[in-house]
Amino acid sequence: DMAEPIQQLTRNNSPQERQAIPFTLIQRKEKLGDLLYEKRQYGKAKWACIRMKEKQYEQSICLGFMKLMRYICEQNSSGLYLGITIPIVTIVHTDEAQSEMRQAVTVAYYLPEVLQDQPPHPFDSDIVIEEWPSTIVYSR
Repeated sequence: DMAEPIQQLTRNNSPQERQAIPFTLIQRKEKLGDLLYEKRQYGKAKWACIRMKEKQYEQSICLGFMKLMRYICEQNSSGLYLGITIPIVTIVHTDEAQSEMRQAVTVAYYLPEVLQDQPPHPFDSDIVIEEWPSTIVYSR
């Protein structure tokens, strides 16, 4: 099922073609010289998002990522490979008290700068294009 998107990604995505999302570094946490995480602030932008709720957290992330890859690899209204931006963001949802994690996660892909004004529409109705305000992200 993922053979075509993986082939497309392999053909069109050398490391130098990956667009890093612009951000401001707020905090960097290291331990014994190893990076544990970074706290970053990303500016207002449009993201392709999918919310998944599988039995296991890891399944939700994997399935959400695969659906986004199909969108990136031509299953969109432009019919074109959109290019990879990094990182792909996973949002863990919590209950109202923020004391427990919920099963649902959101996997999100930052649309490249050239697509921010008019992002291609996804063929998969589970994927939505959202405009996020300036956002804080923890990255590792």
